[in-house]
This record gives sequence, C-alpha cells and structure tokens, in this order.
Amino acid sequence: MGNISSAPALLAVIGIMLTLILYLKKVPAAVFLGLIITSILGVIFTLFGFGTGDVLMPAIPGHFISFNFDMSLVGAFIRGFGQLFSNIPSLITILFSLLFVTFFDTTGTLIPLANQCGFIDEEGNADGIDRAFLADALSGIIGAIFGTSTLNAYVESATGIGLGGRTGLTAIVIGIFFLLSLVFAPTVLSLFTPSVTAAALVIVGILMTIQLKEVDWNNMVMASSVFMTTLMMILTYSITIGISWGFITYTIASIATGKTKEFSPITWAMIIVFVASIFLGL
Repeated sequence: MGNISSAPALLAVIGIMLTLILYLKKVPAAVFLGLIITSILGVIFTLFGFGTGDVLMPAIPGHFISFNFDMSLVGAFIRGFGQLFSNIPSLITILFSLLFVTFFDTTGTLIPLANQCGFIDEEGNADGIDRAFLADALSGIIGAIFGTSTLNAYVESATGIGLGGRTGLTAIVIGIFFLLSLVFAPTVLSLFTPSVTAAALVIVGILMTIQLKEVDWNNMVMASSVFMTTLMMILTYSITIGISWGFITYTIASIATGKTKEFSPITWAMIIVFVASIFLGL
C-alpha cells in the first residue's frame, strides 16, 4: 500500500475522511469546503517541515495571479491542413479512433450523470441527451481551435449534482469560475495538488458506485457485464475500454445462454467494433 505516514498520503486520507463527514452531514458545498480545509492543513504541514518541498503537497504560491498566457497553440490546427489528406488510410484510422473514444467516453459519463439527476425514464431513455452530446461535441471543436486539451463531459460533475446542481445555470457559474481560475492559475496549482483533490475524486467514485444499485445482480449475464465494465475502467483508466470489455462479456454470456436472438444488427455491428478496438488496436 506504500507509506501511509508520508505527508502526501496522510493528507489525502485526512482530506477524504473530512470531506466524507461533511458530505454525510449535508453541509452545503461539502466537497469545496473539504478541498479548502485540506489545502490549509497541507500548507500548515509544510510550514512545520512535514512534506516541505514535495510536489504533491500544497504550498504558498510564489505569486498569486498571472497574465502570462501561452497562446502559441491557438489556431495551430490550421497549419496541419496541408498534410491532412496526404495519407487517407491513416486519416480514416485517426478519425475513427477519436470518434470511438470520444463517443463512448461521453456516453459512459452522461448516462450515469443523467440517472443521478433523475432524467432517465422507465425505458432507459435520457431526456435531452442529444443536446448534451451536441454541447460536448462543440466543446471539443472549440477546444481544438484554442489549442487546449480535449473539452468534454467529466464524471466529477457528480459532486455538483449530488449537492443539488442540476440545471444549466450550474454549468454557467462553474464556467465563469474556470475562466477566473486562468488568472489565478499559480494559486490554484500551488494549493490544490493531487493530495488535496483526491478527496473529491473519491466522493465522485462513491456517487458513481451508488448507480450500481440499479443493476439486476441476480441476472448473471448482466452482472458479469457490469462487473467487467467497472473492473476494466478502474484497471485501464479508460471509460471506453471498460465499455468495450462490458460489451464483449455481454456477448459471450448471451451466446452461452442462447439469448443472442435479441440482438439487433446495430448491436452486432457494435460488438465487431469493440472486438476490433480491443484486439486489433484500431
């Protein structure tokens, strides 16, 4: 398990327990308060020489704001257009890979979040999911234009949903604070290190795991598929790979129980895509 008494590990454990207590006590903004308190404790630790100099520990920033933005990648995608169609097979492979990963990562994120919001009906359909996919797609395009990492839906939204944020107004407010964080990046990066943010991720994991109560665990086909999906997501750090293994497991279990007659042509096509993705690396 490693050295639990090391400063980063001990701070993370304290933060997790503290945030969990605040959340269970239904304290408003429990996760945010947990982050703030954990960060303050981490700074106190370093001031007393415990974990000083460790990059995983929060520290008082050298400067609090910065307007020194790296704009070198803004519009950089334009320079690649000249080579875009030079190798069509490679282009098709790249586009398929990006579409495959983005679509299923987003699906694996939006469905449980929608379920947590109560937007899933009795037939398993998510109300307004098409608009969420559209927003996610547009975000990816805009992010590429500005040269940032891919912008998409994240499961960390579960913490905000759990605290009552279930409308577009929540997203707008969060977006405004993200814009402000660009200026305060030195402060944010110095105070909110992985040892501090670990608590929020654990709470997110707990909230997502709660969704598993909807699974029919008496159905071995369904149970094995869900188990493999969850396990592979954890082991590979990839929602897409987890969904792929879940589909493959579901197919094998369905064949064993003679239930493949329920499969539609689209389902078989998806299975072929998942098998090719996992075993051929496409």
